[in-house]
Amino acid sequence: MSFVSKKAFFWLPAIFLIFSITAPVIGQSTLNLPASEENCATREACEILLRKYEAQLALDELDIQKTSAQKKTLQSQIAYLKKRAENLSVKIKQSNAVISDLKLQINDTEKSVQDTSERIAQAQINLAAILRTVDEEDKKSLAELVLAEDELSDFFDNIVYLENLNKSSDDLLNEIKNMKAYLEDQKLGLQDEKGDLEKQVQVQLLEKQEHETTKKEQEQTLRMTEAQYQKSLSDKKATAAKVAQIKSRIFEMAGLGNTKAPNFAEAYAIAKTVGATVGVRPAFLLAILTQESNIGKNVGQCYLKNSATGAGINIRTGASLAKVMNPNRDVQPFLSITAEVGRDPYATQVSCPMSFGWGGAMGPAQFIPATWVGYRDRVKAITGHPADPWNIRDAFMAAGLYVSDYGAASQTYNGEWRSAMIYFAGSVNTKYRFYGDNVCAIAAGYADDIAAIEGQ
Repeated sequence: MSFVSKKAFFWLPAIFLIFSITAPVIGQSTLNLPASEENCATREACEILLRKYEAQLALDELDIQKTSAQKKTLQSQIAYLKKRAENLSVKIKQSNAVISDLKLQINDTEKSVQDTSERIAQAQINLAAILRTVDEEDKKSLAELVLAEDELSDFFDNIVYLENLNKSSDDLLNEIKNMKAYLEDQKLGLQDEKGDLEKQVQVQLLEKQEHETTKKEQEQTLRMTEAQYQKSLSDKKATAAKVAQIKSRIFEMAGLGNTKAPNFAEAYAIAKTVGATVGVRPAFLLAILTQESNIGKNVGQCYLKNSATGAGINIRTGASLAKVMNPNRDVQPFLSITAEVGRDPYATQVSCPMSFGWGGAMGPAQFIPATWVGYRDRVKAITGHPADPWNIRDAFMAAGLYVSDYGAASQTYNGEWRSAMIYFAGSVNTKYRFYGDNVCAIAAGYADDIAAIEGQ
């Protein structure tokens, strides 16, 4: 389905500035301003108050960023200390295992030294006996030796045996003494190694205790920082709600008196529902209807009076206007639409013509009649009732379907900008890029405010 344009080039430049400062209010009554600030009687007073709270909001954000950075630093330090303490625990456990093994080795060595000392004592006794025997043999006279032995050779054999036994015993004693000295040296070495390890374990224990103490201190600091962080978030949320309240008041003050228009909380709720249905961001839908009609506050200031020519009048001044509605394209669809919803076609507000083109755009979404005809059945299929361009919910739905068809469903800047341009002019004509740029700027402001209020 193809249409020349969504509407007949309707544009109110003043809307650009008015609505760049509007914002959604979620649950307006949940937070009240101080009594002295509740009723900013004029728009100027509200804007002064708005700047005050926006400055506070910026400070809240800085505080959040600062405490968030402190949290990350503390969490990193705590994680390091925890890891370091765990590593020290492993090392202490390993060192204690080695110390236990060294104790066993020292005990074994001490037992070996004791056994060796006993062997030395026994060897000394044996050697002393041998030496006494040799000494006794040396003291015997030659006659005694000859008479004592059957043969002289036996005498010499006995002497040789005793000398060999003496030498062997002396060698054994020296060997045992050397073994004892070696074992004592080994024992000293094991004791030194054990002592070094015990000192190392003590140092590690002290270091571990220091890390654990520091970790506990930093955990306490982290808890305090987290409390400050949560307070900053709460303060920011409260300030954002105040900002939204004031913006809503400015929004109401900027309206042109259509009491049927929703407040922004209601409009945002509708935009969320429609956005979920058609796949378009609520902030972008709000921006489109803000740009078009201040979300229903300005649905046009003209009446159609002549269905043959499309002429009409300005409601405020009563002046006759020639191009209120295109008679060839829009008048018959307009008569059909108003009949369907029970409206008097000659007492229903539509947009006035600008210095170029035609007027005739209808309702909060400012559809021209010829384009609305192409969407009314789709709106009806979703809502279950005849589509009414002056019904705020139907207007949101039709606008959502339209921009979704032309790229806004991508939820990207380029897709939304393109759909806004087509919404305004029926094509992407860069001559009118101000419209797409402004809608996207308004949408960005709404998105930030929505995120702040909902805590996203």
